[in-house]
Amino acid sequence: MASSAQDPTPTWFTPKRLLMIFCVINTLNYVDRGAIASNGVNGNLEICDDSGICTAATGIQGDFHLSNFQDGVLSSAFMVGLLIASPIFASLAKSHNPFRLIGVGLSVWTFAIAGCGSSFDFWSIAICRMLVGVGEASFISLAAPFIDDNAPVEQKTAWLATFYMCIPAGTALGYVYGGLVGGQFNWRIAFWGEAILMLPFPILGFIMKPLQLKGFTPMESKLIPTSNECGDGEMLAGDQGFIRGSKSPSILRNHITRFSKDMLELLRDQVYVINVLGYISYNFVIGAYSYWGPKAGYSIYHMSNADLLFGGITIVCGICGTLAGGLILDKMTSTISNAFKLLSGATFLGAIFCLIAFCFRSLSGFIVLFSIGELLIFATQAPVNYVSLHCVKPNLRALSMAISTVSIHIFGDVPSSPLVGILQDHINDWRKTALCLTSIFFLAAIIWFIEHVLKKLLDVAHGFQMLIDFYLTVNILHFKSSPILVYKTATTLTSPLSHVLPFGEP
Repeated sequence: MASSAQDPTPTWFTPKRLLMIFCVINTLNYVDRGAIASNGVNGNLEICDDSGICTAATGIQGDFHLSNFQDGVLSSAFMVGLLIASPIFASLAKSHNPFRLIGVGLSVWTFAIAGCGSSFDFWSIAICRMLVGVGEASFISLAAPFIDDNAPVEQKTAWLATFYMCIPAGTALGYVYGGLVGGQFNWRIAFWGEAILMLPFPILGFIMKPLQLKGFTPMESKLIPTSNECGDGEMLAGDQGFIRGSKSPSILRNHITRFSKDMLELLRDQVYVINVLGYISYNFVIGAYSYWGPKAGYSIYHMSNADLLFGGITIVCGICGTLAGGLILDKMTSTISNAFKLLSGATFLGAIFCLIAFCFRSLSGFIVLFSIGELLIFATQAPVNYVSLHCVKPNLRALSMAISTVSIHIFGDVPSSPLVGILQDHINDWRKTALCLTSIFFLAAIIWFIEHVLKKLLDVAHGFQMLIDFYLTVNILHFKSSPILVYKTATTLTSPLSHVLPFGEP
């Protein structure tokens, strides 16, 4: 009876239902990203032509009279909350049930989005956008490990691909949603609608029996001993400080110490660090593409519908490419080595197609080649996150996803847009700027390829070491006349053979 009470698996949550729920949440999260950038929600300042005819101010920028700089701050304000909260949620997952933490984070997200719709000036909406990042932090850190735990072994990467496919799909849907709702009604209603759509999910996180991540021992799972075991119901030490609301400095110090040790372990993991460095380079280009792509396309090819064209290419290639990358890795057998093969190969080929596309003078040639390039580029989404999940210990997966996400934003897409803008101001040629930007894909491919080569070299070196150890072991066994020498020599070996063979026997 006690064992069934401790069973952490709710009967309602089948793995496919869990994946579906996380995909809907991820889609809503990126619908918000797309909506705030849409013309219907973001809007414009009042513009007057030379004849004195003015168009009315619209959206957030028009209502609050924001400068372009302030408007740009709103698009990246979520990073403040994401940066601060991601490591915190990942660390708390070791002492609190991760499913409950997702419920807390989504509650913050829902109230923050509702606050955006009720904001009254720049600072009020900026603070709400920061809190949106806090809410998002819990989800992006913990959702992928949950999916990885519950996915069938032969489909793990495909399930991750399905989850990350929601990023381009949600963003594109957000453009449409924000344009329609903001244009037909009001930008505030668009935010309130998002909050209403998300509301059932934080409630679900609190009322459903919680799930548990592998490698974690949450506070709720630790039973309080009976009076027979501890006398007068004495509680277990450690997590009870949280239950009783203790504010002892030692508890905070323990959390900081544990977080520092976990971070140090992550930074010492060569596979993880190289994977994230490649991901940063990759995201640097993707971020600049999403921001400057339509403007570059309009300038180079004189597109009248650049927004629609680039948005259409991104959503189709994003969905198909992401799903294809996950399925291909599963067919290859999901291993870290195969993931790096796919990462380096797909990125390198995708970069070639995108470079050639921007060299084409005709619009039709550009569309065909750029679409192929983006298909290959987006095929990396599932493999790169598979590596982040599987190159670390199970209890570090949440932190690895948190640090990876924060890193690709801070060093990738956040600085890329202004830096590309500076480059364009200097060159004043969008074709050359686009070619310079696209070439950074080669850097990502090289970084991932280097890790693949290093792993192969280490495997070869380890094989040689095993052969040398075995050779020494066989030769040592011939010195039967000197058991002491045999023992002393054998204890210096690093191979597992030195611990199982009877070296000291005459």
